[in-house]
Amino acid sequence: MNCMESWKPVAAMVAVEFALAVLNILFKKAMNGGMNHGIIVVYRQSISTIVLTPFAYIWERSSWSKLNIWLLGQIFLCALFGMTLTQYLFLVGLDYTSATFMCAFINMVPVFTFVIALPLGMESVKMNSKSGKAKLLGALTCIVGVLILTLYRGMPLIYSASRATKKRGKPRNWGLGSVFLCAGGLAWSSWFLIQARIGHSYPHRYSSTSIMSFFSAVQSVVLCFCTTDRRNVVSVWIIRGELQILSVVYAGIVASGICYVVMSCCVKQKGPVFASAFTPLIQIFAAIFDVAVLQEEIYLGSIVGSIVVVVGMYGLLWGKSNDQETPGIDKNVAGQEPRN
Repeated sequence: MNCMESWKPVAAMVAVEFALAVLNILFKKAMNGGMNHGIIVVYRQSISTIVLTPFAYIWERSSWSKLNIWLLGQIFLCALFGMTLTQYLFLVGLDYTSATFMCAFINMVPVFTFVIALPLGMESVKMNSKSGKAKLLGALTCIVGVLILTLYRGMPLIYSASRATKKRGKPRNWGLGSVFLCAGGLAWSSWFLIQARIGHSYPHRYSSTSIMSFFSAVQSVVLCFCTTDRRNVVSVWIIRGELQILSVVYAGIVASGICYVVMSCCVKQKGPVFASAFTPLIQIFAAIFDVAVLQEEIYLGSIVGSIVVVVGMYGLLWGKSNDQETPGIDKNVAGQEPRN
């Protein structure tokens, strides 16, 4: 019985990473069909707001009286960096590259957060300790992995099953896609730092997330009007086909709703490092779907760069896990899920 209980968080996190990999594939196919990046974010966050608000009302409505202008302003910034800009930039990067390639940059989020937190005084490195050396070496290793991903493509190791299908897709731009993915990773990392503060002053995850989703939906509408050709400003809002409908509904209910709740429970039960350690599974699942569903080619540069990034990420997480045993170190930064 104890063995079964200990395996439940593991099975839950594997299921979460699988669900998120499916989401990336759905988005890729939807964008190949002409769906606008910003529209995806608008519908995703709108559905997420509708799904999460009833839970916030039932379980946390007594906490709404604690909300003030300062706190709402922080939540607005969280929505801007962690939802609107992150999702939009990752979607644009995904459109230029592939799901497997994008997931390598998702693995960089803990490192980006660590690097941003250092000058802000939210993270420290003790070079006379093993954990400090592991964090620094892990961060440098991840940066090398990103450079490999961005600058080196290499030969295809896994060929697509149908080159005709591949030719009908959008043209690839791996360099420009890497820029958007890096920007998305930096935006997401900024969210972790802001959310770490909100988690202390307002530890009510359903309410804060539903408010963030609402703010993000409004922000995404503005973003769509700023980035969409005025001649197509009406037509882009129309969802065409079952695939596009499935993509936004799945994103709102499963990715922004169920997956968030499951991850929060796992973080509460097993800790943030445990949850972060499963992130590379997204890339493994995405690579399988890339070849089997999207019929993409997997290149040597993507595999080598991804391996380097994952090794560096685990080095950083190992250093953070040892820091948790040391008083005075903030546990809510370096890409770890905040304890709300």
